Amino acid sequence: MKSMVILGSTGSIGTQALDVARLRNFTVKALTSNSNIDLLEKQIREFKPEIAAVADENRAAELRIKVADTDTKVLGGEEGICAAAQLDADKVLNSIVGIAGLKPTLAAIEAGNDIALANKETLVAGGELVTTRAKEKGVAILPVDSEHSAIFQSLQGSPGKQSVKRLILTASGGPFFGRTCDDLKDVTVEQALKHPNWTMGRKITIDSSTMVNKGLEVMEARWLFGVEMDQIQVVVQPQSVIHSMVQFADGAVIAQLGTPDMKLPIQYALYYPERRFLPGERLDFAKLGSITFEDPDMEVFRGLKLAYRAGKRGGSLPTVYNAANEYAVGKFLNREISYLTIIDMIEGAMEHHKVVENPNVDEILAAERGTYEYIESRW
Repeated sequence: MKSMVILGSTGSIGTQALDVARLRNFTVKALTSNSNIDLLEKQIREFKPEIAAVADENRAAELRIKVADTDTKVLGGEEGICAAAQLDADKVLNSIVGIAGLKPTLAAIEAGNDIALANKETLVAGGELVTTRAKEKGVAILPVDSEHSAIFQSLQGSPGKQSVKRLILTASGGPFFGRTCDDLKDVTVEQALKHPNWTMGRKITIDSSTMVNKGLEVMEARWLFGVEMDQIQVVVQPQSVIHSMVQFADGAVIAQLGTPDMKLPIQYALYYPERRFLPGERLDFAKLGSITFEDPDMEVFRGLKLAYRAGKRGGSLPTVYNAANEYAVGKFLNREISYLTIIDMIEGAMEHHKVVENPNVDEILAAERGTYEYIESRW
């Protein structure tokens, strides 16, 4: 029986991973959450993990009382999350939102655990650090994001990265594809949260609407697959049927297609290299009729353009890109700034930052703090 740890079990990816666990009768060794102890308590009672960890230590203390009648040990804070990541398991699925996922990823690597990665910020901010350490420890990093999973699947059987000409990341375009900057001036939170194809958490849904999420994915792909930024192309494919593609040196293109269901890449990462039955809707090409493609508008969706700039420059600049976006999206969701100000904040923070080459964990976190301080003082 396979075993796993789920970091971020109360979020969108985490709850869908538990759907897979139910289907496949996985042993769930640990569950973690930022602060949602009500849902975490229900998960503890169903899956009976050895450890549950809550980033918010006050909420961890509350949960400890709630589940005192169980055998689950409740830990708190960053140390508790990292302890959960280091339990011996077949896979550690990291679906924590934001830069908070970096240290638990490194903790899992140090313990020799293979990682199913749904926390893109781990590689955006710490790509060289994380991939180097994973290689040293012999740890596999298996992508869970639908686009990166599609590329990973499309690469199976290829002789090596020297045969890869280009990675093609597809984007739905989000709810505002085809709009102008003037159209986006008065976008509301409710409008930005209406994604046409995918059901996701609030932060990632906003990121999809600005195409910042695609920018983060481009930077993540650079480290996952060992290619250069110029080898990664983004195309808008509004039907969300082709999840991404690989173009090879001989001109062949291999793609992974399917209905938009995150349980597929989750299960593939957990079972790789096996494929298992997964219930759900199947793609019907006759009903689909057509699949269309367009280039993204890099002027309207400047967040994607800035991501290429950050990824090419490297060092601590991708951390600043990510941190500024996290901070700005939080402010937008709280209705403190306008929609277009999100990208203004990212650009301003990037221009202000003095890049640190090959940053370590402390330098990455210092760049994050500095970005928050700059934005707070500027806006």
